[in-house]
Parts: sequence; C-alpha cells; structure tokens
Amino acid sequence: MNGLTIILALVTILSVIGTITSFKEKNIMGIFFALATLGVFGWFTVMTIVFDGYPV
Repeated sequence: MNGLTIILALVTILSVIGTITSFKEKNIMGIFFALATLGVFGWFTVMTIVFDGYPV
C-alpha cells in the first residue's frame, strides 16, 4: 500500500495547486471541483497514512 499513499499524496498536492489557481482566476466551478478533490483525496491520504503507515 505504500505506492497508494504516494499516489494519493501527489493528487492531493496537485489539487492544492488547482485550488490556488482557481482562486486567482476567480473560477467558481474550478474552485468547487478543486476543493471537492482536495477534501476527498486529502482524507484518503490521511487515512491511508494512519492505517498503513508512512512509506519509507
């Protein structure tokens, strides 16, 4: 499951970048989807690290 943790963390980081970009461009739909992606994948990332451990 270490690979899954890395992939989820990368998607979370990219969604943070997307959220910031959407706020700069004042794109309402982009903000909504970026925040939704951040919430879902961020939660999955945290829970994967809690239950399976940090990848070494």
